[in-house]
Amino acid sequence: MTVSDVLLIAFGGLAVGASFLVVTSAHVVRAGLWLVVTLGALAGCFLVLTAELVAWVQLLIYVGAVVVLLLFATMLTSAPTARSSELDRPRWLGVLVGGATGVVLVSLLVQAFGSVRVELDAESAGTPQRLGVAIFSDWVLGFELLSVILLAALVATIVVSRRD
Repeated sequence: MTVSDVLLIAFGGLAVGASFLVVTSAHVVRAGLWLVVTLGALAGCFLVLTAELVAWVQLLIYVGAVVVLLLFATMLTSAPTARSSELDRPRWLGVLVGGATGVVLVSLLVQAFGSVRVELDAESAGTPQRLGVAIFSDWVLGFELLSVILLAALVATIVVSRRD
């Protein structure tokens, strides 16, 4: 194992652990702060994979803008930041849906990339030009789906934080 393998495993473990704390935290503000740790660990993964531009975009846009927007929206809308009986939902349903989603995603990833061995050219890996060409030619559908998912997350935040 090389140093980059160890760093990737460490950052990946930190991202998985912090993301678990995001979804299990009973306090909205603490969940937002764990989201900062998760997104920062993902930026570290991108740095290890020599995708510096993606790492900076991750830090500037997601940590610097999206999480700050989420925290300010939570604080300014007078949403309950402490544990609330109104917001408690049955946990078994969330565990079931999350587990099924995880199994489907892992099986799709193994099916799609299980036998693929990628060799990267260290000089051109992660350059802005290659990233732009890849996003807007090969991965445009995934890029657009990600924007729809982020929009759904913002709408869900508004729905959860309002009072009836």
